[in-house]
Amino acid sequence: MTARATAPGPLLLGVRHHGPGSARAVLAALEAARPRAVLIEGPPEGDALLDLAADDAMRPPVALLAHVVDDPGRAAFWPMAEFSPEWVAIRWALSHGAPVRFIDLPAAHSLAIGEEEPQEGGPRIDPIGALAETAGYDDPERWWEDVVEHRYAAKDPAAPFAALGEAMGVLRETYGDGGHPRDLVREAHMRQQLRATTREFGAEVAVVCGAWHVPALAGRFTVAADRALLKGLPKVKAELTWVPWTHRRLARRSGYGAGIDSPGWYGHLFGARDRPVERWMTKVAGLLREEDYAISSAHVIEAVRLATTLAAMRGRPLPGLAETTDAVRAVLCEGSDVPLGLIQERLIVGDVLGEVPDAAPAVPLQRDLVRTQRGLRLKPEALERELELDLRKETDAGRSRLLHRLRLLGIDWGEPVRARSTGTFRENWTLRWEPELSVRVAEAGVWGTTVLGAATAKAESRAVATTALVEITSLAEQCLLAELPDALPVVMRALADRAALDTDVAHLAQALPALARTLRYGDVRGTTTEGLAEVAAGLAERICVGLPPACAGLDADGAAEMRTHLDAVHTATALLADPAGTGAGGLRERWSLVLARLAARDTVPGVLRGRAVRLLLDDGRIESEDAARHMSLALSPGTAPADAAAWIEGFVGGASGGGMLLVHDERLRGLVDGWLTSVAPEAFTDVLPLLRRTFAAYEAGVRRTLGELVRRGPAVRPGPGDATAPGFGSGLDTARADAVLPLVALLLGRTDPGDSRRPDDPNGPDALVRRTDLARRDAPAGHDDLDDTNRLVEVGN
Repeated sequence: MTARATAPGPLLLGVRHHGPGSARAVLAALEAARPRAVLIEGPPEGDALLDLAADDAMRPPVALLAHVVDDPGRAAFWPMAEFSPEWVAIRWALSHGAPVRFIDLPAAHSLAIGEEEPQEGGPRIDPIGALAETAGYDDPERWWEDVVEHRYAAKDPAAPFAALGEAMGVLRETYGDGGHPRDLVREAHMRQQLRATTREFGAEVAVVCGAWHVPALAGRFTVAADRALLKGLPKVKAELTWVPWTHRRLARRSGYGAGIDSPGWYGHLFGARDRPVERWMTKVAGLLREEDYAISSAHVIEAVRLATTLAAMRGRPLPGLAETTDAVRAVLCEGSDVPLGLIQERLIVGDVLGEVPDAAPAVPLQRDLVRTQRGLRLKPEALERELELDLRKETDAGRSRLLHRLRLLGIDWGEPVRARSTGTFRENWTLRWEPELSVRVAEAGVWGTTVLGAATAKAESRAVATTALVEITSLAEQCLLAELPDALPVVMRALADRAALDTDVAHLAQALPALARTLRYGDVRGTTTEGLAEVAAGLAERICVGLPPACAGLDADGAAEMRTHLDAVHTATALLADPAGTGAGGLRERWSLVLARLAARDTVPGVLRGRAVRLLLDDGRIESEDAARHMSLALSPGTAPADAAAWIEGFVGGASGGGMLLVHDERLRGLVDGWLTSVAPEAFTDVLPLLRRTFAAYEAGVRRTLGELVRRGPAVRPGPGDATAPGFGSGLDTARADAVLPLVALLLGRTDPGDSRRPDDPNGPDALVRRTDLARRDAPAGHDDLDDTNRLVEVGN
């Protein structure tokens, strides 16, 4: 590396990207020098967008987004915050009428070259880390704060640009390109642009760039050498625009690669013109008070004192983030890290989302998305938030359609979560806008110019290209949720074709639940489900025929997977059948026969036989005595212990309430207890993991109750004059038991507490549930389905 030029030349301001102290020093240097032109490290294609930085609607953090026109997924960002030196320089130049230009390697070349591979034969050098180590610091961030940020924050007029440039010169002489060979090409282009600008404006030019590049711009290099480095570079067609950014994403190493871990703290340092520690503690106290923590003024005063004392003890010129955090933990948080996590997320990092003006270039899809967001009053936010939608309201229904369409396009702004309400007209979402979603919008722009058109086109394309039946049924459900009427016929044709060709029962079982949900809940949105019922009935019929032979001879892994399908199909058949059980040709009756065949076949794995018995019992198709008979056969001495343990897992395992079944059914509990005590010692070790997995799924209270009941032993019904068995009453108190019947009848919507109608009765509980769903759907907007017991009774009547 050659020495610095001795002749007067451009003002080289070497900075650390996103450093508030550097930003203040740049502003002071520009005010003092008043250069005729300002050059900034960044892609030259962005020159046409620089005027937008002066727009009042432009609010950092923002980023320059460059992407390949034919491949929008190949993209790069150059983020800037309010405290970024580059942003400060741009704003200064625009406000003073000085030309401002980017001088880095064009994005057309950098995107074509792709990600830089690590250089073989040597590690990459962190220049800040190297200087910190030389100065005896083990933390580069702390060294930078002490040497640069705190000096600038104290309004030191002697900004150490020259000292930093000299230090970087020594590092470049020692380490060369520091393991970044592309920097040599970038710096050649920067020198070319700097020469052209000085020919136009003379030496009154200021350059704002990373301090690492200062020696390369100050040294003497020939034009021929620079042209040789730039010759033959690959090139693509690239487009640039401004996009919103977030403080949280400033930590990522992209574009201006010096990621920072505490952008909220840096933003505070830049914005606080005096007493930064006192102002910071006030912010922290305000946040904690909002979260109902008892924080007084005395807490704030003591925290400031402690931070200042810690800085003095550690030999620091001012309290830094480490000192303020330690003081906050000790005083405001009383030693707890729980509120400190909130402070880290909301203040130290921050949840700020920038904004860009409408005049910024954007693909048509982006503009349609913005219009739709504004029309639905659904503003993108960096902070994660919950959104509950009532699909009976037009605005909420529109929000639901938008979020589902975006998910179909791969723009995951919202993530659906399980609704807390049991009503079929409600949806719950978790929303968080990430800057990378701007790239996803650009990628999705190839499908259309509107969200509706793009989602429709992509759904049609996926329907034609997808071969898996389960994916087609999922796509059909997505189309209905997103309300894509033009895509649905294409998807339905593809679904019918795939369903006719697929003979794998597991595939059919995976596909049926999505169709059942669509048929059951599709009318809540007012969407048509014509054609789906026929396909669903066909799938259900083929499952009923093919499931018993498909379950025979399965190994443990195959049986576990098939159990999942068994549960899913059981739920689906309940949704598909009508109250009288005659829909789809008596589907529920046929499914019950399938379960009965599975329960009785010895060739079916124990976990599936046990699960089939449990499903029959829960549906009321068999009595508890029948379930006990099945269990006694499964746990008989002739059954292998492993198969018996698997039967138990299928019957009472998982989150199906099997634990409470054992608590309340003494006969079943006794059978399990008796079998368990009869297992031979050599076999017990083999079945123990399976049993432990079964019972570990129960809640702690259920496990404790079962243990207590087993410890007591079987209940002995006392006769007249006999002592009462421990833990049990002297007999059944029918009067007390009958006292709950009116309340149960009210909850079930029955007028006669003694009503014992079958589940398939048109006036029974299953029919009641279905009619209640319709009543909830037709209820006026704002109606709460949890507080209208009277309406439930009316539906039951």
